[in-house]
Amino acid sequence: MSITRRHFLVALGAWGAASCSTAPLPAQTSGGLPPDLQPQPNPQFDAWLADFRGRAASRGLSAATLQAGLSGAGYLPGVVRRDGSQIQTRRTFEDYLSIATSDDRLAGGRAALARHGETLAAIEGRFGVSRYIIAAIWGVESQFGARRGQIPVVSATATLAFAGRRGAFWEDQLVAALRILQAGDTTPDRLRGSWAGAMGHTQFIPTSYLAFAVDFDGDGRRDIWSDDPGDALASAASYLARNGWRTGLKWGQEAGTGDLSGRSVRPQAGGPAFTVTRNFDVLKTYNNSDFYALSVRHLADRLAGAGPLRGRFPPDANGLTRADRVAVQRALQARGYEVGTIDGVIGPLSEAAIRDFQAARGLAVTGRATPELLAALR
Repeated sequence: MSITRRHFLVALGAWGAASCSTAPLPAQTSGGLPPDLQPQPNPQFDAWLADFRGRAASRGLSAATLQAGLSGAGYLPGVVRRDGSQIQTRRTFEDYLSIATSDDRLAGGRAALARHGETLAAIEGRFGVSRYIIAAIWGVESQFGARRGQIPVVSATATLAFAGRRGAFWEDQLVAALRILQAGDTTPDRLRGSWAGAMGHTQFIPTSYLAFAVDFDGDGRRDIWSDDPGDALASAASYLARNGWRTGLKWGQEAGTGDLSGRSVRPQAGGPAFTVTRNFDVLKTYNNSDFYALSVRHLADRLAGAGPLRGRFPPDANGLTRADRVAVQRALQARGYEVGTIDGVIGPLSEAAIRDFQAARGLAVTGRATPELLAALR
């Protein structure tokens, strides 16, 4: 059975982490990757890779493919560290929604729609999936292509197959990555993605790529890594269509905003509720998370011209609303602190800025955004 993105993300225990992270990147080398994502000597990994060559050959991979694909493979300790530290996120649905539909994300999406409108319209015509849904997946997965990942996929999947928590799963991903090379869809130096092997504009893992990717521009390659996003966007539409997307069926709506049959979803206590249809469930096969699916759907609606949600979210555990948290970030930024994207989500950069401000003012250094901090900033 093919491993879908749903199976992968359930196993990984996270959704859209790369695209929605507000954490600062580790210090990088001149090669563009953090030191722990540069190959490190590991004799045990080398021995494992030698054994793997025999298994891979028995699965139909040619000697030429194995030589080209594995000759530069190396052990990446940072990949193992990231795999071992995966936990369920503690962010609220309001946080995810704020990140997915930040002012920057909306502006980027509108610009992307303007640049690639004809391509998205053609994809919608072929697969029957709304151009706004595909654009929203693109925005959430890679910030409209800005964060496609630069880690060699063969090295990442080989490292995880050797030392990760699910060796057989990752070995399947490694074999699939080599099959991509054998088919000539890309080259070893361009086969790059996230630390977990998710690739291209719409972040397909290798097995999902083999099952669902399409050559939309007809050049003979399913090139989801290119600066031209056409093949990647069409591949996402292909994925949804083949998982049961129904053309013309509304995904759902905020509860109380219309007459629609479906089941009810309230992802955050005290926050807005939604009525959702079969197409919402199809979107969850792309990532099995209500937070993810609702964030994609709301971003799609906003890109199509809809306004913000009508429902309100309750104050957070510290007593602040999103508007209050945005005010904290803006005030810190005005004082010269780096807070990242102003979206009302207090991530690592905002926490560091709060600590610095508290220390400079002689306040208790907590890194927390509270009513008292907001008053001090005002």
